[in-house]
Amino acid sequence: MPAPELDPVTSAPSESPCREDSFVALRSYAPIGDGRTIALVAEDGAIDWFPIPNLDSIPAFAAMLDSSNGGRLELTPAVSFTSSRRYLPQTNVLETTFVTESGRVRVTDALNLGLDGRLPWTELVRRIDGIDGEVPMRWRVAPGTCFNTASPWARQTPHGIVLRLKDLNLGVSVSEGMHAEVTDQAVSGTCTVDGGTRRVIGVVATDAEPLMLSEVADIDHGLDRTIEHWTNWSGQFDCDGDWDAAVHRSVLLLKLLIFSPTGAVAAAATTSLPERLSGGKNWDYRYAWVRDTAYALDALRRLDIREETHAAISWLLRTVRRHGAGTGVFYSLDGSPVDPVIEREAAGWRGIGPVVTGNRAHSQLQLSIYADLFNTVRLYVDAGHALDTQTGHLLADFADQACDAWRNRDAGMWELEQLEHYTTSKLGCWHALRCAVGLAEQGQIPGDPERWAREAERIREWVERACWSEALGAYEWYPGSGKLDASILLHAGSGYDRGPRMSSTVDALRRDLGSGPLLYRCSGAREQGEGAFVACSFWVVSALHYVGRGDEARELMNQLVTLSNDVGVYAEMIDPGDTAFLGNLPQGLSHLALIGAALDLQS
Repeated sequence: MPAPELDPVTSAPSESPCREDSFVALRSYAPIGDGRTIALVAEDGAIDWFPIPNLDSIPAFAAMLDSSNGGRLELTPAVSFTSSRRYLPQTNVLETTFVTESGRVRVTDALNLGLDGRLPWTELVRRIDGIDGEVPMRWRVAPGTCFNTASPWARQTPHGIVLRLKDLNLGVSVSEGMHAEVTDQAVSGTCTVDGGTRRVIGVVATDAEPLMLSEVADIDHGLDRTIEHWTNWSGQFDCDGDWDAAVHRSVLLLKLLIFSPTGAVAAAATTSLPERLSGGKNWDYRYAWVRDTAYALDALRRLDIREETHAAISWLLRTVRRHGAGTGVFYSLDGSPVDPVIEREAAGWRGIGPVVTGNRAHSQLQLSIYADLFNTVRLYVDAGHALDTQTGHLLADFADQACDAWRNRDAGMWELEQLEHYTTSKLGCWHALRCAVGLAEQGQIPGDPERWAREAERIREWVERACWSEALGAYEWYPGSGKLDASILLHAGSGYDRGPRMSSTVDALRRDLGSGPLLYRCSGAREQGEGAFVACSFWVVSALHYVGRGDEARELMNQLVTLSNDVGVYAEMIDPGDTAFLGNLPQGLSHLALIGAALDLQS
């Protein structure tokens, strides 16, 4: 039996040329954020995804996954329109221009920041500037049911409009003269915007706290402050080169995924966007993977972004210590235990389910985690920094564990249920032990580096003997499989192999897993209906560079940077046939691979 629906006047979506059955293509979304949460804005001005107060909270607005009960914030012309958009230079502030027969308006969307960074509350600002003519606009703030766990209600109070959703409090402020109609579960209105005039809609939110009902003028001023903040932050790094615009946008999107209260780096902003159109491969990526943190730290270090680098590594090491023996695959953004998987009462994007919160992969054995952790620390030390004593002892223990653990089967980088002796898992242990030796030689960690070096060499000998396939002309996925795995490309960068075997492996991967400039992540992914994996495609660029094929690498890079959406965003996967996005977004790993490839080619 379906879940109870919101009132029809609340849940019914407005007509939009961008939508089919109330959904937009995933390419339509552009993120805005404040370091604590992220909202996704569609081309028609609707915000279909907005967890409050945190990125990993149950979303108050989730029409992206639940068109009936999810809730959305709308702001769009009340007549036929076309739209174009951009981010304001060096910011995460989105500007959408709507063109109608009667005139043009510009909508600027942001989650406002405070004088010293994020505000102690959540503040969405939607500024409407008339460019010329006159444009009738309609707007609506209609929270959802938090995956059918709450029922929203709205009230006009003496101090302003307030909506409540369990512990969430939402205050809505609008410019003087804008009509607002408060119904039982939403607030909406219309206005006509003439050329040279401005209107502002603000939504302020708190969670189990008093609600500060800000004046609309203060919210509007906060937008100017937010633009200045982002511009100043972007000024700390330089990424000149052939792909500087793509790198700069990727760094800004990465910044949105950094959870500022702790320094954790979220893998993506969403849950349950499908990796294949037939469904069944929908995951919650609003956690901090050790792997993604390692790649993020590498990018931040290479761009000399110091504060976020220190915050991320401190969070990671503190969290690993807190959870005791062994290192987890990923952690919650606040460092707490990972939530159990719950399948929610929602149909999913375009009806492709399931919709889940939580992620079962946290308890898997993934041996490559050792490499991710050690590489993170090694890069930090190589940048001229020092480890504390507790971290040194922790890492020495992990190096000893890796000496034994590499002999086990594991779930591999792709978090599979089938346990095997995956080649890249063994190489993860090899890389971890080589890093441990280097850290010990620098006096950063105690332990027995001679043992670590011997075991690393033992792993190398086993991989060369057992994991090379003459038939494929490549390192195979696991011994005797006759299959390929694109994550082997990472070990051109790790320094394991930059010679003929790795070069031949690149060719085999492009031959068997390639589709145009894109690459599927492993054998069978194409046949299972997945999209091509964006990060793997950029890893090919880096691998080509490391094996001395720079011209091919540059040609491929030029093709890949054209496959983002109109504002530079990548999802986890792309369908090579129609370039449609699949999987969660914005996907940190995709943007990190882009940054890494561009910096490799400039090195």
